[in-house]
Amino acid sequence: MDLTPIQHTQYCFPAINSSCIKGMRSRYEYNIMSVFFTLLSAWTVFLNLLVIISISHFKKLHTPTNLIILSLAVADMLVGLIVMPIEATRLIETCWYFGDTFCRLFLTMMGLLFSVSLSNLVLIAVDRFVAVCHPLLYPQKITMTKTFIIVSLCWFYSSAYNTAIVMSVCYGECPYMMSFAWKASDLILSFVSPCIVIITLYLRIFYVAQRQVKMINLLLNTGKSTMEDTLKKKSESKAALTLGIIVTVHLLCWIPFYILSLSGSTVNTAVMSKFLTWTLYVNSGLNPIVYALFYPWFKKAVKYIITLRLCKPASSHVDIFKDYH
Repeated sequence: MDLTPIQHTQYCFPAINSSCIKGMRSRYEYNIMSVFFTLLSAWTVFLNLLVIISISHFKKLHTPTNLIILSLAVADMLVGLIVMPIEATRLIETCWYFGDTFCRLFLTMMGLLFSVSLSNLVLIAVDRFVAVCHPLLYPQKITMTKTFIIVSLCWFYSSAYNTAIVMSVCYGECPYMMSFAWKASDLILSFVSPCIVIITLYLRIFYVAQRQVKMINLLLNTGKSTMEDTLKKKSESKAALTLGIIVTVHLLCWIPFYILSLSGSTVNTAVMSKFLTWTLYVNSGLNPIVYALFYPWFKKAVKYIITLRLCKPASSHVDIFKDYH
């Protein structure tokens, strides 16, 4: 009369001997998780789509800095559009039903988008460094053409670098597994080196920005600074601060993930791994909120989009910065 656990065990593919065991979820858990991840995915896609439309449509926003932000928004939108739904399905169903080939493609896409995001953060740091520390050289050094080429190369490099290494333990699973040596190399190339560059540049940026603030106050007191110069320097410093917040949030999400990935099986529990992975995904939906809080032009652009004023003739030539200096 005793029922053993084996009689209650379900498999992802019952007809296959090497099938993975299927986790059990109640109907309540299934529905709650489905609604939550659907809303999270839709939120991420919608907000980043607003950023993409804003920067693409308004001519005044066609700047090297915004081109990098556009690239970051595209990567974040693809996370919400592709990675989140597939990852949510795997988490909810506890099985992988899409086969080994699609598993490799999915893991490659996931690695590509993460690499592109981090590469864009490095480009943002370089852009702000030149703008704040070498403002006279900025128009010559940082142009739309150069920025477009570099952003394109980042996407190409990330595509070439991120070839997923998959070792299926059982049929119905899609694990991202690498040797410790490869993890260590990937950590240095894909995370530590970019972080060192980003942190070094931003330390220099904030040091110079503080010096500029003191200089501006001194010149204003002596009447030797024009209002135009003052506004320009303050604008560059504010942009550096805003983008610095985005970079900081990214790094705070990435650092625990990489630490856990190198910690080994004694610490790397499945629950914690999934939590930190989803922290990275959620980060893709946070950047537009930062833009909304610190960029008045983004708020104005969103109003134009929501009220469909983008459909009016010559709307792309609207001065999106008017009344927001």
